[in-house]
Amino acid sequence: MKPFGVILQGIQEIEQQLRAHMLVKATPTSAGHAPTRRQVITGGVIAVAGTVMRPLPVLADASDEVSHIAEAIHQERLFKASRKRLYEALTVTRQFDRVTHDLMQSAAMAKMQKPTVISPRVGGAFALFGGYITGRHIELVPNELIVQAWRVGSWDRGIYSIIRFQLTVQDAGTKIIFDHAGFPKGQAEHLASGWQEHYWDPLEKFLS
Repeated sequence: MKPFGVILQGIQEIEQQLRAHMLVKATPTSAGHAPTRRQVITGGVIAVAGTVMRPLPVLADASDEVSHIAEAIHQERLFKASRKRLYEALTVTRQFDRVTHDLMQSAAMAKMQKPTVISPRVGGAFALFGGYITGRHIELVPNELIVQAWRVGSWDRGIYSIIRFQLTVQDAGTKIIFDHAGFPKGQAEHLASGWQEHYWDPLEKFLS
């Protein structure tokens, strides 16, 4: 429904138009007189009310535009290494190559020829696993936090997910609290197993 101020403005405009029209068209006689202000306003209200009460276009329900079933991954892994060593294994090109060396010798990975590139700066790009995984650093807190925009080469153009590695001290080692969200629907199980196979297992072997 239109606000009252808009309705009042419409009434005033109609009143002015009707008065101008009556001054030109009306001829006073003994049987009739120019319309009173009450009559003009009444007619204006009826006209405006007719406009206000017309059915409005149906707007999209906001609840139809919000997903309540978006998939996400949460994993926690404990490693027998310092936060510094684990952070560098994930963010330094040479260290990451050492972590994934055995994995990259497999028949499936042998076709991936592009070298590993990991920028050390926030906003910098990275390319992993022969260029199959690419993205950019969103936030880097040395030895504590890594947040990245991350994508798989087979995803539609422009689709990026968000991954977050939080490194916390636990006992004599480091626990990674890992979260992954924003990936295409139906990919959760495949990605969850991929993190275990391509990150956690090689990291454990490298750090042992």
